[in-house]
Amino acid sequence: MPELLSTVSAVAWTLMLVISLLVLAPAALVLWQVLLALLPDRRELPAFERPPRIAVVMPAHNEGRGLRPTLMQALAQLGPSDRIVVVADNCSDDTAAQAREFDVTVVERTHATERGKGYALDFGVRALERISLETGQAPDVVIVLDADCTLGPQLLTRIAAVAHATGRPVQATYLMSAANDGLKARVAEFAMRVKNLVRPRGMHQVGLPCGLYGTGMAFPWDVAVQAPLASGHLAEDMQLGVRLAQLGAPPLLCEDARVTSVFANSSEGEASQRTRWEHGHLAMLVGEGPRLLWQSMRPGRGAQLLQVMDMLVPPLALLGMLLVGWTLVQLLLALVLGWTAPFVLSLLGLGALLLAIVLAQHRWAGDILTLGELARAPFILLAKIPLYLRFIVKRQVDWVRTKRDV
Repeated sequence: MPELLSTVSAVAWTLMLVISLLVLAPAALVLWQVLLALLPDRRELPAFERPPRIAVVMPAHNEGRGLRPTLMQALAQLGPSDRIVVVADNCSDDTAAQAREFDVTVVERTHATERGKGYALDFGVRALERISLETGQAPDVVIVLDADCTLGPQLLTRIAAVAHATGRPVQATYLMSAANDGLKARVAEFAMRVKNLVRPRGMHQVGLPCGLYGTGMAFPWDVAVQAPLASGHLAEDMQLGVRLAQLGAPPLLCEDARVTSVFANSSEGEASQRTRWEHGHLAMLVGEGPRLLWQSMRPGRGAQLLQVMDMLVPPLALLGMLLVGWTLVQLLLALVLGWTAPFVLSLLGLGALLLAIVLAQHRWAGDILTLGELARAPFILLAKIPLYLRFIVKRQVDWVRTKRDV
């Protein structure tokens, strides 16, 4: 019996150690990315020549009220040889009619079951293929824009030039701003900066691919026509970035090109937006993560492995909750059973995440919130616990448009 108890205790200790390492790993990766991002830019992209023909695909689902500003900005950055294709996807409003008031191509798509941005993108690229056959002129680069975003100066020509010159998909820096001055909204804005600017910048500093974030994406034509775009996954952009890397076309960050949008202002819209993003992220993590991780562990796939590991980092709020909860459990076991190693690893993970957050706030988010306000964030983020519980008991699987109106 003593030998059995000793064996059980050893197995339990080993299990605690392994789980502590698994919890430590994403926090350590985030800290590594932040530290790299703090370095001076060592891989600045040169000013490449603009390609002759640029095509923009703009998926739009019931965007009749917000489409016009984005279209006007896009047209102002394009020339006579360029083209915009608006995909009015499963619309019940006047999106198509609004788009037809501009010098753009409008295609309408309706499907009862295949719903989601990925299907709309695929429909738009197939429309471009047909146009190319009719005119004998294919675009050099295809750019994907959301119908409700704001374009930075020379966004389209910059990312098109980089994609054309490198032969790789290109992601512009995509940031979102708070719709109000509340602390919860500003914490969300900070988290978006870490996810879409700081961490990709760190990866870029050492020549690693970034993810794709849904808008401000440029694809060389031969990549666009072969890309596995048709998807109803809630995180179709994240899924696409990893799949393109597997196909030999890893996305490249173009930090100096910017595209922005605003978080939903209404509580209903904010909840819908957040649920879609985080449930989609978690679905990728648990649904495809293990398989992708295993595939990327083969020799010669170090860059792909780090890209998959980056994808597997949970949302920062959830990662923080997991680290705090697990560290408390390990503290109790250390006090009762003397298992110090799992506790130390958990504590290191928690410390790594806290240091990463503090460094990121100091360097990239001093304009939106103070360290004192950031210290209050955990109390606000506790309200997200039901969102994560719903992923287990009532996961969102269908794409739902965010309601942005108050």
